[in-house]
Amino acid sequence: MMFEQLGLIGCGLMGGSFALALKRAGLVKRVVGYSKSPSTTERARQMGVIDVEAPSALLAVSGADLVLLAVPVAATETTLKAIRHLITPTMLVMDVGSTKRDVVDAARRVLRDQVGSFVPAHPITGREVSGVEHADAELYAGKQVILTPIERTLTAQLQKATETWTALGCHVVNMAPEAHDAAFAAVSHLPHLIAFALMNAISGQPQGKEYLGLAGPGFRDFTRIAASDPQIWRDILLANREQLLAQSKLFQRNLQALEVMISSGNIEALEDLIDQASHTRSHWRMGTRANR
Repeated sequence: MMFEQLGLIGCGLMGGSFALALKRAGLVKRVVGYSKSPSTTERARQMGVIDVEAPSALLAVSGADLVLLAVPVAATETTLKAIRHLITPTMLVMDVGSTKRDVVDAARRVLRDQVGSFVPAHPITGREVSGVEHADAELYAGKQVILTPIERTLTAQLQKATETWTALGCHVVNMAPEAHDAAFAAVSHLPHLIAFALMNAISGQPQGKEYLGLAGPGFRDFTRIAASDPQIWRDILLANREQLLAQSKLFQRNLQALEVMISSGNIEALEDLIDQASHTRSHWRMGTRANR
């Protein structure tokens, strides 16, 4: 399987790494890239991430048989509108967004008859740093990629998407968009929300700086994701707000249960709740359904 041209829209960490991985695997002849920021596109060309700079998203898609949207989820609809006139039934169009229901809804609205060419994808990988300078051909190797096809997704395109990610060393899983968003609200979006809140709660105290100076490896591991890109995460949290707020309520209920045991000095009940969590965590393995 060989693609003539990848039209890359968004030459940041995710898009740049995809282009490098495709090139290294010998799966693409030429990469034409477009970014909102011309300096990013120029840097991507200098690094060899892309071969040609396109002046617009539409021109990046012109002549492509594979298109990757590596833009913030909130920009999906605008981007699809910009390129829809050149999307053909033989083209494979994918995204890399962390939410899927909103992306699928945008694709249905904008692409209409060409929606079959679009295969929504969520690679479970990433870094706290963003930008093309951090692009890495290894970013996707050994990672899980969730595809969320809809009833109108063409079988040939779904097959091509599966083969492409598999060729990059990924484990591919298919899920319904709604099921995807419910799961990731619990295991990715809520942990980010909690990490953001915790950092703000500590730094907002008069002694916050001193407290942070005393924090060790446990704190480092627990709060690593709080250093994530603010604009990307603003979009993700808002895009999946319904599922996220439902998970947040469940979390608050469990936090309150622990608080009640602590305030009442109920040693046994407190130990039971900690034991339950400890047991679940010690038996959890990042396996075929690996989470970032």
